[in-house]
Amino acid sequence: MIPALPNVAAELLDPPEAGKLRAPASTHRPRILLLYGSLRERSYSRFLTLEAERLLQHFGAETRVFDPHGLPLPDATAADHPKVKELRELALWSEGQVWTSPERHGAMSAVMKAQIDWIPLSVGAVRPTQGRTLAVMQVSGGSQSFNAVNQLRVLGRWMRMVTIPNQSSVAKAYQEFDEAGRMRPSSYYDRVVDVMEELVKFTLLTRDVSPYLTDRYSERKEAAEALEARLSLAAAVR
Repeated sequence: MIPALPNVAAELLDPPEAGKLRAPASTHRPRILLLYGSLRERSYSRFLTLEAERLLQHFGAETRVFDPHGLPLPDATAADHPKVKELRELALWSEGQVWTSPERHGAMSAVMKAQIDWIPLSVGAVRPTQGRTLAVMQVSGGSQSFNAVNQLRVLGRWMRMVTIPNQSSVAKAYQEFDEAGRMRPSSYYDRVVDVMEELVKFTLLTRDVSPYLTDRYSERKEAAEALEARLSLAAAVR
């Protein structure tokens, strides 16, 4: 017992140590999953996502873009649906993610939310999003807004992700892309470069120490109590 901390299980405390944050660096390319939130043929959120993918690849990342066409609404079918399985496998594969949504009625799109809702907080003992890095972006049809990216940040925290400080919000997106879907030079484009550069840096910084960064006293305590209960039950039936 620690006198100043009578409510704490002292044997389960793990004071942070700088040395534990210096794990051997992985040598494989950062694995980044990109999600976008529109099914339109000329989807500006998809165009922005593809621009982000090109930048990420230039920065040395390995990328996957999930196509939301055919993904059912959450709970409308079992989790063994092929598109759901594909999305969850990509989430597990990833070390970082990019979420890009159009702003609709002052919020993220239903297509974007459905993808996030299909990624569970946990699958058995595995958490598909915990500790992974996240960058958020949005496109708007009118003046610049931050409603969608703010909501995406809330979801990123809820999914226990390391959401990077920078973000991108592209106003009047119909003016920012040419007929081929490529983004025109602008301050908006420069911000996308900033965001992807930062995402790769944060992914390289955190991916190898993610288990340590997300290790929690409350969960260690819960696990210890569950083990104690199981051993007590085993002793009682002997």
